[in-house]
Amino acid sequence: MDFRTQVTAAGAASRVNADALLLLLVGDSLPAGLDEPLAAAVNEAIAAGDFALKPGKWVNLRQVAGVKAPRVLVAACRDAGAKSVKAAAAAALGLIKGLGVEHLAVQISGADAVTGAQAEALASAAGEAVYLYRTTKPSAGEAPKLDKLTLLVADKATAKAAGEGLKRGAAIVDGVTLARELANRPGNHCTPAMLAAEARKLAHAEGLKIEVFDRKEIEALGLGSFLAVARGSDEPPRFVVMHYRGAAKSVAPLVLVGKGITFDSGGISLKPGAEMDEMKFDMGGAASVIGTLCAVSRLKAEVNLIGVIAATENLPSGKALKPGDVITSLSGQTIEVLNTDAEGRLILCDALTYAERFEPAAVVDIATLTGACVVALGAVRSGMFSADDALAAELMAAGEAALDPCWRMPLDDDYDEGLKSNFADMANIGGRAGGAITAAMFLKRFTKKLRWAHLDIAGTAWKGGAAKGATGRPVGLLTHWVLSRAG
Repeated sequence: MDFRTQVTAAGAASRVNADALLLLLVGDSLPAGLDEPLAAAVNEAIAAGDFALKPGKWVNLRQVAGVKAPRVLVAACRDAGAKSVKAAAAAALGLIKGLGVEHLAVQISGADAVTGAQAEALASAAGEAVYLYRTTKPSAGEAPKLDKLTLLVADKATAKAAGEGLKRGAAIVDGVTLARELANRPGNHCTPAMLAAEARKLAHAEGLKIEVFDRKEIEALGLGSFLAVARGSDEPPRFVVMHYRGAAKSVAPLVLVGKGITFDSGGISLKPGAEMDEMKFDMGGAASVIGTLCAVSRLKAEVNLIGVIAATENLPSGKALKPGDVITSLSGQTIEVLNTDAEGRLILCDALTYAERFEPAAVVDIATLTGACVVALGAVRSGMFSADDALAAELMAAGEAALDPCWRMPLDDDYDEGLKSNFADMANIGGRAGGAITAAMFLKRFTKKLRWAHLDIAGTAWKGGAAKGATGRPVGLLTHWVLSRAG
């Protein structure tokens, strides 16, 4: 995280020395106990029609008499929930981008006490406000100069919970920012080799063990389905395994498996040209695994966590996988490839089989897998599939806590009928209907020895249109889930 965070019981907000003060007001009336200079300024703004205590309303006040901070930003919260706090903070923080604010102080007024969830939401909003992609766009200028975020609380008892939430939020922001940065890079920059190099850089910085396998080593491992996808590209594939150890060696690890298609043309089953540029984001699952390892390692969570990433391009060429080809996976099961654009499941199935060797407590794979999931859930919730009720409940709870929600989708055995093949153990696609479910059913065939869940993030990993760019989801969800299993 580029900015430092602290929690302080500093007394009157009007006396805090900062470049800007952000007031988040909960409720439909001015909270009692607000400093007199601030209360007077807010009442004046309301009387002038510049502000209202309604969700989505904010005002930028300058040089408020009796207030040390030269700028006072005021935003109304719908309620005291973390989601409302984040939304109000995000609206107000958009104002500071070009103002040179280096130290921002924040006070939440009108709630019973500042909670860890509110503090985490605030850090998340601040992280999103100051992120600026510059790697291939130096003309974007300098990122906002926010250097320090101070959360003002009423007393030291409140400070402890708020401090833990702010620390957690800051670590998740680090992971989200890393995931966004990797996914935003174009395919000619973020190749499989470069993605592996970035994973290695993180591993060295955080003291993680890492293994990076090249094509010959992948062949020796027997990852036949993964290699079948990789053979159409001149860019060499990489298979990355990262290990974070925060618990005793005897404690079974959690494993995250990420889809790392650094560019997806669809292969021989070529995609339409419109919006194909967005297929640089098809490694969003891999990016989220790296981002989660970043967050968890910085929080020093008492858990063992392994990240497995299969990284390759999916391109057409004379060597590329063809519709009708039959390939053999690491599990020994054969697959008839009916559509080469259903390639994500072909690399994930080998990675899932590989994960068995770690005898994990649970495995979650993360992939921008299907357009069908976008149709079903849009960009609000990631699709979550699991036959394990307890694991599904854990992921749902983690998503809600992180403001990074998912929704459980069905895995009825009847959906498996669409994967039957006359020429192999299974086909790689079913019919058009229920496409996100049949993709999950395909993966399920490779998880008989695992407690497993699948997150389809095709609708949540990036935004299109004028706001085009990676979101870093579901790093927040995954980090909260891993933390829930710690200790």
